[in-house]
Amino acid sequence: MKYITDNISIGILAGGESSRMGCNKALIRIGNERIIDRLSSRLEGSGEIIISAAKPGLYEDTGYRTVYDENKKIGPIEGIRRVLSAADTEYVFICAADMPNITKELVSYLAGYISSDHDCYVIADEDHIEPLCAVYSKSLLPVIEELIREGNYRLREIFKRCRTKYVSLSYSCFDKKAVRNINTREDLLELTGPLVFCVSGYSDSGKTGLIEKLINEFIKDGSTVGVIKHDGHDSIYDAPGSDTARFREAGAISSVVFSDSAYGGYFRESAAPEDLIRLILRMKSPPDVIIIEGLKDSSYPKVEVVRREISERSVCNKSSLICIASDCISPESAASPVFGLEDIRGIYLCIKDYFLKGYQK
Repeated sequence: MKYITDNISIGILAGGESSRMGCNKALIRIGNERIIDRLSSRLEGSGEIIISAAKPGLYEDTGYRTVYDENKKIGPIEGIRRVLSAADTEYVFICAADMPNITKELVSYLAGYISSDHDCYVIADEDHIEPLCAVYSKSLLPVIEELIREGNYRLREIFKRCRTKYVSLSYSCFDKKAVRNINTREDLLELTGPLVFCVSGYSDSGKTGLIEKLINEFIKDGSTVGVIKHDGHDSIYDAPGSDTARFREAGAISSVVFSDSAYGGYFRESAAPEDLIRLILRMKSPPDVIIIEGLKDSSYPKVEVVRREISERSVCNKSSLICIASDCISPESAASPVFGLEDIRGIYLCIKDYFLKGYQK
């Protein structure tokens, strides 16, 4: 089977209403990156990328060609029609914008089945068909247009009216998570892990107090929270006289204390934030949100605290700023949103909007 890279385009369908999620899933952020950007960057080099949108105004900043629905509210069949019509190639790999784990290697695997024997190549495992992880031929346009005229918008009807090759991942190197999509908050957490961001700023600027208040906001919204604190002064010791402090003073390189409901420990070695995040994720019920105190020079998304009595200027990289909490910086002078130090609700909603674009549980 021969894979001809010049004969395939990539169609990303991003025009869904996302009714179960309550927001545009393509614009949800994983770290500093929107899902639509993560997916398109992963597919770079597979062929021309064409984004299908319900209407103008959402994806023009991606730099990729975008087509828009002409038949409104009939589902993904319209997105497939528009992408196939726009493509200059004979075949198009179609996927949904809420499938962040699709890679160009998977496209290559599926495209490797292309031959003159079939018009469509679709991932299917254990009776579960993935019509939005499939290669479609432009020759299917008349079939799709006929179905739309009939008011029959089910994608499986396309497969019934053409020569379809069902391709299993069972004998490939790809895990089924590669074709999973995000429909709910739980799906998002399972596929991407918790929401992670920093609260940064100079020492004594009020980071800890802001984190305490943000924890309460997340809890009120039904989310669980974990916190990691970065100490630049290497002063992470137990209280003098505690049992674990005595063990450390006796020469132990690690000590752990535990009860029926909690545990904690001391380890004489360095650890990166990623190591601590992985440790937290090993909990039986890991948190939905992880807040890191500090790390103002990191690439993590962050809220920066700027207090007049400590400093009157922002020092964090603007590209990673969610917003600034300050009593001295004016909104007009900053490229990022600015909130008063006591506007906890505003800061919280800005964080939610940054990651989930308005999604509420």
